Amino acid sequence: MSKRESQAMRLKILLPTEVLVDEEARKVTATAANGSFCLLPRHVDFVAALVPSVLSFHQPQGRERFAAIDEGLLVKCGDLVTVSTLNGALGDELERLQAHVRERFLELDEHARKARSAVFRLEAGALRSFYELQEQRHG
Repeated sequence: MSKRESQAMRLKILLPTEVLVDEEARKVTATAANGSFCLLPRHVDFVAALVPSVLSFHQPQGRERFAAIDEGLLVKCGDLVTVSTLNGALGDELERLQAHVRERFLELDEHARKARSAVFRLEAGALRSFYELQEQRHG
């Protein structure tokens, strides 16, 4: 194995329906709930829950690439870094991908929060009505 090969990792970003990235990387930077972190080839094995953000990686030739990712899980095991996420987009323009994260993934989180709140209100109303009917029957 050459020195160059030993200084690279294999990065795979997996979506439910496709493989977004499957290539060599010298460095991977991602974001978890407690902040950003960087992985290099000889770092210890690592697992992190990722938040919607832009993941960056440096190819062996030195070019930096970016991937917008939704919530997901990153696992580094040996020279393999695997990211599993529900949604993602690959690109070279950081600003455009940051906007993509804000518009798509973070807005979806807000919509999901509002939907959960609406369902909770509906469930509470149904339970309250059921309780009132029970009171009328046994009252």
